Amino acid sequence: PKSAGLGTLEGLFCVYKPSGVHWKLVRDSIEANLLKGLNVTLSQPLPQEVRFLPHPESGTAAPKELTLSAASIPVLSKHPLVTGPEFQHIRVGVGHRLDAFSSGVLVLAVGNGNKALNNLYKTRITRDYTLQGEFGTATNDFSHMGRVVERSTYGHITQDKLDRVLAVLQGANQKALLMYSNVDMHSQEAYEMAVQGLLGPEGKSLPILIGLRCTHFELPNFTLEVQCINETQKYLCKVVHEIGLELRSTAVCTGVRRTRDGPFTLQDALIHHHWTATDVMQAIQHYHFSKKKILKDSL
Repeated sequence: PKSAGLGTLEGLFCVYKPSGVHWKLVRDSIEANLLKGLNVTLSQPLPQEVRFLPHPESGTAAPKELTLSAASIPVLSKHPLVTGPEFQHIRVGVGHRLDAFSSGVLVLAVGNGNKALNNLYKTRITRDYTLQGEFGTATNDFSHMGRVVERSTYGHITQDKLDRVLAVLQGANQKALLMYSNVDMHSQEAYEMAVQGLLGPEGKSLPILIGLRCTHFELPNFTLEVQCINETQKYLCKVVHEIGLELRSTAVCTGVRRTRDGPFTLQDALIHHHWTATDVMQAIQHYHFSKKKILKDSL
């Protein structure tokens, strides 16, 4: 039972990290829940040993000789309260980080899943974000929680003007994507990679925006959907700031939510009250199953 239980708890899964919570707290909370769940699920019944115990005599007369009878009793030296929990450490690895300000999909790995996590991030995986922005203010850290350094007007901004700035920004990033891809842009290989969405930088590169569009516009607020690679959330906040400058105004980022990290989406993400050993096991098995299905369909 011990190895079987651990086996179902090895692999990749993802959770929904709330805003305002550090990723380390999320990991530590899940580690504690998994250890607790493992020790409850996989606790063995106490071994029994045979002891000869005095057998009480019935009747009023005092017994002339002691009678012993065999009895099976638990070995208390093996009790968890004596030995401590069977599992005292479990390694939970964290994928692409989310800062405390940001929320959304956070990929985690248990046991040998840590190797799978490293392999996943060696591929050219992209991530999706929803960014909330607000025109009219600039801060020292590009977020609405920073110190205000400038205020400006924004009444002249239209969605059409915003869309044009986004198109220019995306065009510049497409050029960067091609530059870092290390393939001949005039080759058949480059064409086929582009069709399959496989064009991307080899290893580490500067952050690159692959897709960028406005999904909501109501001054002073706007919402962007972003697809990117090698980004940090700080970089995404800076993009919002630069969009404000391009539109002869200022802007701050009021929210960053990751909606996809590689193959993991919001639909896969376990919310806080599902951070239990049972739910994590199910999520890991679901990922294994979907991965096998994708592999099977591609053959």
